[in-house]
Amino acid sequence: MVAFIDKHFRNIAKTALVLVYLVIIAGAVVRMTGSGMGCPDWPKCFGYFIPPTEEYQIQFQPNYNYEQGTIIIEKEALWVAKQNFTSAKTLNTENWEPYTAHDYAKFNAVHTWIEYINRLIGALSGIPILIFTILSFWFWKKNKWITILSVITVFGMGFQAWLGKTVVDSNLAPYKITIHMVMAIVIVAFILYVIYASKTNFKKRIYHSLFSTILLVAIALSLIQIILGTQVRQHVDEQVKAIGYLKAQWMAKPTISFYIHRTFSVLVLATNVWLFYTNKKRNLGFKKMNLVFTFIVIEIITGILMYYFNFPFLSQPMHIVVATILIGIQFYVYLLNLSAIKLKSDN
Repeated sequence: MVAFIDKHFRNIAKTALVLVYLVIIAGAVVRMTGSGMGCPDWPKCFGYFIPPTEEYQIQFQPNYNYEQGTIIIEKEALWVAKQNFTSAKTLNTENWEPYTAHDYAKFNAVHTWIEYINRLIGALSGIPILIFTILSFWFWKKNKWITILSVITVFGMGFQAWLGKTVVDSNLAPYKITIHMVMAIVIVAFILYVIYASKTNFKKRIYHSLFSTILLVAIALSLIQIILGTQVRQHVDEQVKAIGYLKAQWMAKPTISFYIHRTFSVLVLATNVWLFYTNKKRNLGFKKMNLVFTFIVIEIITGILMYYFNFPFLSQPMHIVVATILIGIQFYVYLLNLSAIKLKSDN
């Protein structure tokens, strides 16, 4: 058993990390396609574990065996079956009650299945997290933080699922979407620490105190950028609702959040260029800084494409997904820095 855990624990944690990032990617696609309300309820979808594919399935049907919790759309409103029953020829409101969480009552099969796949990937990501959390108790004597953060990750996933429900119930309230995104990043950080702490062999790297400090600043800037980015995206969503898919007009009148977001990008670039240069000049050994710099460039390119070239296909989800991968790499580099060799002078 010990040999199995030593061999597979980190691989299971890495699998969980990949799945969490797939959830983030799926969430970005949901946002890009406007599919957030594809399933009006949670955790089911129109009351079904496998969502409907045709509109008639969420319309009233005579002589049909309805189960408690099934949702239909009637007179542009959602109705929920109170109990199991067989319907008569006409709708009897005594068997139904209005769905009160929100008043969004539309059906689009594509949106429904995009949202359903997003939820399905989220559920699948919980499986390896649960497995490595159980296995983490084997590390209790060696490193209690592996066990503690593994358990916290499980509860974090539960909290994230609850946040997902509140996002749907609020009809995609922007501030709840932001909290949902930040929580996903926190879960990524927990898993990255578990992967780092269970690592047994470390390559030679040199600790540099100023590099460590600036790296923390870079991580904080990345998080602020992500939060600001969700606010800019909120403005875009509002424009879509107001004027439709006239992309050239989405950013005709940007909010202050956009200008702060754009200004911060210069600071983010400068900070990471310094980190990249210092790592190279002093041979600190953090090869992942090359990845950080690469993702910074991709972020800048996708940002330019969205603003100056009217949101080309996939530029929006790529922008937010790359940002979450970037902050994950930065955090892991910081963890590796903690285990680096401390020289007598790092000036």
